[in-house]
Amino acid sequence: MSTLQISLAVIGAVLLALIVAYNAWTNHKNAPRRAERSDAPRQEPALDGARPLPDLADAQGQAPPEDGDGDFAATMPDDGALALPPMHGSERRLALDALIDAIAPLSLDHLVSGEAALAALPPTRRAGSKPFAIEGLNETSGHWETPAPGQRYRAFQAGVQLANRTGALNEIEFSEFVAKTQAFADAVGAAPDFPDMLHEVARARELDQFASDHDAQLAFAVRARQAAWSPGYVHQNAARAGFVAGALPGRMVLPAVGEGGGTVLTLAFDTQAALSDDPEQSAVRELLLSLDVAQVDRSEQAFSRLREAARLLCDSMDAVLCDQNGVPLPAMAMDPIAADLELLYDQLDGRDLSAGSPQARRVFS
Repeated sequence: MSTLQISLAVIGAVLLALIVAYNAWTNHKNAPRRAERSDAPRQEPALDGARPLPDLADAQGQAPPEDGDGDFAATMPDDGALALPPMHGSERRLALDALIDAIAPLSLDHLVSGEAALAALPPTRRAGSKPFAIEGLNETSGHWETPAPGQRYRAFQAGVQLANRTGALNEIEFSEFVAKTQAFADAVGAAPDFPDMLHEVARARELDQFASDHDAQLAFAVRARQAAWSPGYVHQNAARAGFVAGALPGRMVLPAVGEGGGTVLTLAFDTQAALSDDPEQSAVRELLLSLDVAQVDRSEQAFSRLREAARLLCDSMDAVLCDQNGVPLPAMAMDPIAADLELLYDQLDGRDLSAGSPQARRVFS
């Protein structure tokens, strides 16, 4: 073999080695980031280890109903905020309230057992798209409650919700409410006193208009700058920001700290990646941070916590906060939203539909 051939062979081998090394480096660089393994004792995730959350009062420059009632494209009034589907919870059904329900008293001249009342209840708890309920006045406690075995009742009341995110109660739904209530009354020997349909439908439309004008559902994207993330990497960093696993694959939640619990924020990513046979090889490039304002008590400082969570995630995951069109959002862009939310909270308070209250959770569901 000549010297030239040997030289060419050596050069070829070197080039091949360089190509293999480059491809390996490229694959490593582009591979989804994986969760870190550590032998250190596990600590409960919390935001406290970072910096203090900004106070809403200083931020002026700042889960759910039992049923999924559908959703409409509600946004925060006048600010072009982003919309998202409503979050849902599995809370106990909330008591009837004249503020948001059309209520029909059912008088009795005799006591009715809980067993008899339960047997007479309609098979569904809805009138059209609106929640429908019947409550009994417990002879012993004197409280209104859902009929229960072993109890006796001296009166009943039936109610249908005036509005939710599917819209206002209409005449057809009111008629279904009357029919279901009348059937129950006949079964237990009660005399119903129905409210005027036109009056209740007008109330429903007014409530629905107010709710539509004051429904703030915010969503922001956290997008990878370069390398994608594995689901495990997402979970690890989200846990450090206070999130815990949700009920669905690809969803985590930031729990409330106040009484009543519930969800303050939701973090969602690609469900298929979360369900992959080999999650560590799945690539996630975007997280969705969402806040359903009316569902969360004002004291939870939800928007401040969203901003802090977004900052922690962006810093730790080499990401950028964007709107849903992929446009990066500087910190100052969040200040006007914070100020508008403070005004929104005041308006909800003034209507007795304070954010996070049982009434607000039902109407904004």
